[in-house]
Amino acid sequence: MLIMYKIFSLYGELCATHPWEVIFTIIAFTTCFLTLDKPHTIKPNTLSSSCTTCTEDHFVAADIVVMTIIRCLAILYSYHQFRNLQKLGSKYILGFAGLFVVFSSFVFTSAVLNTLHIELSDLKDALFFFLLMIDMSKAAKLAQYALSASNQSEIKTNISRGVAVLGPTITLDTIVETLVIGMGTLSGVHRLEMLSYFACMSVIVNYVILLSFYPACLALMLDLSKITDNYLQHEDSNVLVDEKDKSNPAAQRVKLIMSIVLTIVHIYSRWTIQTENFNDVNGNKTDTPCTESSSIYGFLLKQFALSADHIVILVLLITLLVKFIYFENKDDFEHNNEFIVDTHKDNRLAKRQERTISSSVEVQTDEDIEKIFESSEPNSTRSLQDCLQLLRTDKAYELSDKEIINLVDTKHIPAYTLEKALKNPARGVKIRRQILQNMLKYKESINYLPYQSYDYSKVMGACCENVIGYVPVPVGIAGPLVLDNKCFYIPMATTEGCLVASTNRGCRAIEKNGVKSRIVADGMTRGPVIRFRSIVTATEALQWSKKEENFLILKNAFDSTSRYARLLKTTTHMAGRYLFIRFVAETGDAMGMNMISKGTEKALSAMKLHFPDMEVLSLSGNVCTDKKPSGINWIEGRGKSVVCEAIIPDHVVSSVLKTTSSAMVDLNISKNLIGSAVAGSIGGFNAHAANIVTAIFIATGQDAAQNVSSSNCLTIMEPWGENGEDLYISCTMPSIEIGTIGGGTILPAQQASLKILGVAGPNETSPGDNAKQLARIVCGTVLAGELSLMAALASGQLVKSHLKYNRSYTSRDNSSLSRDLYGSSCDSTKIT
Repeated sequence: MLIMYKIFSLYGELCATHPWEVIFTIIAFTTCFLTLDKPHTIKPNTLSSSCTTCTEDHFVAADIVVMTIIRCLAILYSYHQFRNLQKLGSKYILGFAGLFVVFSSFVFTSAVLNTLHIELSDLKDALFFFLLMIDMSKAAKLAQYALSASNQSEIKTNISRGVAVLGPTITLDTIVETLVIGMGTLSGVHRLEMLSYFACMSVIVNYVILLSFYPACLALMLDLSKITDNYLQHEDSNVLVDEKDKSNPAAQRVKLIMSIVLTIVHIYSRWTIQTENFNDVNGNKTDTPCTESSSIYGFLLKQFALSADHIVILVLLITLLVKFIYFENKDDFEHNNEFIVDTHKDNRLAKRQERTISSSVEVQTDEDIEKIFESSEPNSTRSLQDCLQLLRTDKAYELSDKEIINLVDTKHIPAYTLEKALKNPARGVKIRRQILQNMLKYKESINYLPYQSYDYSKVMGACCENVIGYVPVPVGIAGPLVLDNKCFYIPMATTEGCLVASTNRGCRAIEKNGVKSRIVADGMTRGPVIRFRSIVTATEALQWSKKEENFLILKNAFDSTSRYARLLKTTTHMAGRYLFIRFVAETGDAMGMNMISKGTEKALSAMKLHFPDMEVLSLSGNVCTDKKPSGINWIEGRGKSVVCEAIIPDHVVSSVLKTTSSAMVDLNISKNLIGSAVAGSIGGFNAHAANIVTAIFIATGQDAAQNVSSSNCLTIMEPWGENGEDLYISCTMPSIEIGTIGGGTILPAQQASLKILGVAGPNETSPGDNAKQLARIVCGTVLAGELSLMAALASGQLVKSHLKYNRSYTSRDNSSLSRDLYGSSCDSTKIT
């Protein structure tokens, strides 16, 4: 079987990678078959006209009844196949696989019959018989393989894998069906023989089309229409496992034995028919007339001359129905309707819960949440004692939603531990929403908060607790930002109109000369508060911490807690008998709050050996300072300290920013410097740095509250060039608290934004470089945002743009203002 798998895999790869060649080759051969000239021959009559006449009158009624039943059953069978296809996947699979196989197989079968000189007009029931022969489930499964690809490049690989898995099974089924149906060609009844020939040809042609023309068309269509972008991520993609589609080895062996036996029967029967003949008085071979046959075969043939084809077709139909209902359909029903409740609810529920636990780390879809458990609610609720027994045996997942809510109400399960108790984050969120809804005055309000189709397994224990859903935030893109001779496209999550557009215009203004950036300091801080018995002991500790040999004691203890955390320095501040020691350390690519807290705790333990009476009141004494405005962060820095600069030519200032350099410099002095000084601002000597910082922080999974210190920015503008007509701008940001690992950066959407910027995860070759690069990007984007907003203020565009874009859209023409915001030279290759 492994050899067969490899052969069909290579064959499927050929069809998927060369679709045009395969399609045109098959069409060319079909055209040749259809255009062959037919010789004028007289059809032989198997029975004499007298025999036909005498038997037709007896079986006219039976003919009508049987053929009517066959036609009806053919339609019902086709309908049943389409119903099964609906269970396999989307309506797209149903339409394409079903219609394609029916249409193409009939066309190609007609072409083959044309080469055999068989008139389709003689086969009045051929279409209904054809409907009974086709099997669309294999085509739908192969389409599912193609649609399960995660990207466009995987389509051909998945088609190859699908052909490899399904090919051997389809081949053996085709052989068996051909041999079984071929028995009808031995009946001696002309019309039955024609139908059997048609059925055999239909099976064989359908096999060839399914494994050649169909994969090629499937690959070509998905490649041309990019349809996978809309259908790849569906809830059934995870069921496409090779083992599911492979047939049972025992069944395969039975089919092989059947094939051998049927082949022997065919050879023997056809050899007998060809050699058996009757001689007349002159010694010539002649057929024995039916009226003179006295053998049992002749008697039966005489009695069932015209109805034999009906009987054989009916037998084949019953065989197919038995096969479909008691073999194939049983497996498909159990697989595709595993979430439907039947009479064995308890057993089905246990199996379903085990399957849910094994896949609890996967994203739960709408059907996973709504159908898995709602459809499996038992008719009666268990007693509290029975529920507690299941809870104690770690089988809470077997309980219904109502029983879980009852355990929460009776305080046996804390609501915040539902995910852990159920071993299913998505179901825990769903039940918590039900509990909350019962407490709300306006119960329908929670329905507007989405919660489905989200991977909560990554949230648990890392990002949020008591989860009841998520809030979608629109993400825009600005760029390209030319920073240090590299281009970056900046994802910004915001609900403020004009922000992304304005930042994008700033990126265009600096695109020609670009932005230069430098990291001038890197060190996350933690400042614990320590209390001593008196100022005497506190002063001794202050002096002790300043000595180099004692700093090494603290450093060795601090560095021992992490591979990346490295203590750089400490500064000590005294207030009475309180000491505030500010630890400053590098933390690699992490933002580093947890890392530095752990190291600080270890260092204080080492210090306590020298000062047993010291009392650590808190690891954070607000000298850090974290998430609060502070002069110490503005002066000494925290996290990454970054400086960026850019020179904007005069013609760019006038054409893109719609103002002048002198106006920009004058406004910056009066607004950002003098105005902020009058307000007593700490670190707020800028136009709107917090806007850009927060938008990037949310998009990349940073701690959004740290925009307080991270938005500290000093924007400086100066006239530049020989005539002072160009514009020099710099942004100094001393405390960007940022990282590329840990926290919200592990969530898929936020990680996608980091990947867009090329800084996702840790930097393996140079730890810390990814976080530093992200800090440079933030500072460079802030510079672009400062340029655009200050230009809008200088030219009087701010109010006009917000009135236009920060409200609902109107029918007025927005093209002129759009050019002002984005830049008049935008083309289709830029992000606009």
